[in-house]
Amino acid sequence: MTLRLEGRVAVVTGAGAGLGRAHALLLAKQGAKVVVNDLGSTMDGKGENMAAADRVVDEIRDAGGEAVANYDSVATKEGGEAIVAAALHAFGRIDVLVNNAGILRDKSFAKTNLDDFRAVFDVHYWGGVFCTRAAWNPMLEQGYGRVIFTTSVAGTSGNFGQANYGSAKEGLLGLMRTLAIEGAKKNVLVNAVSPGARSRMTENLGIPEDYLAMLDPAHVSPAVAYLASEACADTGVIVTAAAGGFGRLHYFESQGVQFDPHGPASVEQVADAWGRITAFEGMKPSEFGASGRTQDRLATLKRPAG
Repeated sequence: MTLRLEGRVAVVTGAGAGLGRAHALLLAKQGAKVVVNDLGSTMDGKGENMAAADRVVDEIRDAGGEAVANYDSVATKEGGEAIVAAALHAFGRIDVLVNNAGILRDKSFAKTNLDDFRAVFDVHYWGGVFCTRAAWNPMLEQGYGRVIFTTSVAGTSGNFGQANYGSAKEGLLGLMRTLAIEGAKKNVLVNAVSPGARSRMTENLGIPEDYLAMLDPAHVSPAVAYLASEACADTGVIVTAAAGGFGRLHYFESQGVQFDPHGPASVEQVADAWGRITAFEGMKPSEFGASGRTQDRLATLKRPAG
């Protein structure tokens, strides 16, 4: 199992600057042929400019790599299909999809409007759906694929003024976990990276300048390159990456309590047990599937007394 990417074809969306550019450059350095997708819009998703993608393609080619540019929007089904088609047309396959394209329309929930919500979801959530759906069957058919979603601490922990962005980023994690189950038998692995990086999307978030100075996007890309490689055997994992530090983010479920399942518990019972329901002690990592720890709790009723 190799970390190198020779013979692999990678698509990186939103690759004209920031994180996407850093990912594309490193994937090319690792040997991948890269489709550099970027619509060239402003941070809020307006306008188009082909120069952004072209510059990154030139960087890759100047370094001896292979790359082509694509300028389609991830925010439509047709755009997602065209992005993947660009890889199939230029290089004959697609092995890696890095869903990185993003915009921001930050406002407090009281002041935001549904147009801002829809625009952010169109790029972050639906963009991930459209591009992944277009790449999914080719990956399944060839028995190999690596899909990487970009989530955010705004989704997993929340952030003021980013209700639209945070909920879209959290939504991608539900998609990731389900696709991780569906793709596993065909060696199509699906993971997510939660990055911290200095870019035009982080300039106005109130991050201290001394910390921001350490958030080079290139510090995130090694995690993406590993997740894109044959050496990676994990699926359904969230990797945090910022300032040269890496970690894993995961949901846990408490041991909780179990009442008699033959009748509903009372509100008073839930209130009285609230401390045990929410206690961190006895927490267990969540697993794939829908039952959580329900079976564990029911098993406690079957244990013999004493």
